[in-house]
Amino acid sequence: MKTTKLLAAVGSSVAIMAGAMMMTATPAISDGHGSIEVITHAGAGGGTDVNARMMMIRTRRALKQDMVVVNKRGGGGAAAMNYFKTRPADGNTILMFTVGHAISMAAGKTKLTLDEMAPLGRGTNDPQILMVNCKKTKYKTPEEFVAGVKAGDKLTYGGTQSGTIDHITVYLWAKMMGQPMPNYVPFGGGAELATQLVAGAVDVGTLNLSEALSQVEAGDVCPMVILDRNPMAPIPKAKTSIEMGIDLELATVRGYATHAGVDKARRDELEAGMMKAMNHSLYQAYLANSGLNETSPMGAAEWGKQMKMMVNEFGPALKEMGLVK
Repeated sequence: MKTTKLLAAVGSSVAIMAGAMMMTATPAISDGHGSIEVITHAGAGGGTDVNARMMMIRTRRALKQDMVVVNKRGGGGAAAMNYFKTRPADGNTILMFTVGHAISMAAGKTKLTLDEMAPLGRGTNDPQILMVNCKKTKYKTPEEFVAGVKAGDKLTYGGTQSGTIDHITVYLWAKMMGQPMPNYVPFGGGAELATQLVAGAVDVGTLNLSEALSQVEAGDVCPMVILDRNPMAPIPKAKTSIEMGIDLELATVRGYATHAGVDKARRDELEAGMMKAMNHSLYQAYLANSGLNETSPMGAAEWGKQMKMMVNEFGPALKEMGLVK
């Protein structure tokens, strides 16, 4: 993607997000069953909040019900999950469940359990990508990179803060390669990490594509391994973990769930409405302008498997890393 196209996409994204805020602020036609609460853990205007509003634009039309965002901040999603737990299982409450929620659940920061939730669908999937400094690394291909890691090359990895998906990714990646936890340097955010990777502060950056796209386009950062099964068009030289025979898939995700006690017919209705909305051209344009593609939306069955995988993998990892007892 050329820089001019990227700038145009950013501008388009801003317009879409602004439209989402305006459209979801206007009451929709109701079917008489009241509003659906969509509980998020992030403040208004952030990526998580915008994703919820983009999903709601067409879902509320499909369900003929109004939908309102309820922001419950704190505890890495724990406050949102605890609030969700208090709501009745009447089919009018939806929880946005992210990788942060999975980490908080695995760490025991909430009393909510997976068994109390019924998955509805995934909204976004932003794979974790291991990237290197093109000009300073000795690895020219993903195969060389993987071989070096397996051989025990001493590499310093960078990520965003401690106890995050980036931190866990580095640990699980090293474990999968038969290596101990490497030196991990936490940074304040993805933009800072990408900058420091170019500066040579770390050997490997654990990043999402959007966080380092400008450095990738400039030829300063080279993506090596996408921890997913689907390749990404903007970085054709990178290999997926699955195609390299590495059974590790990790991503920054956002999805939705309701209460397990909700009648199946109602759960099916919610899933159908959401999936119809997320396959609509409006939502697909939002994904494209966010650097994602049509593989992000996923139905309840597969999304439920991913939710369980995250919590089940993160719990032992956090204990082995010494981050929880």
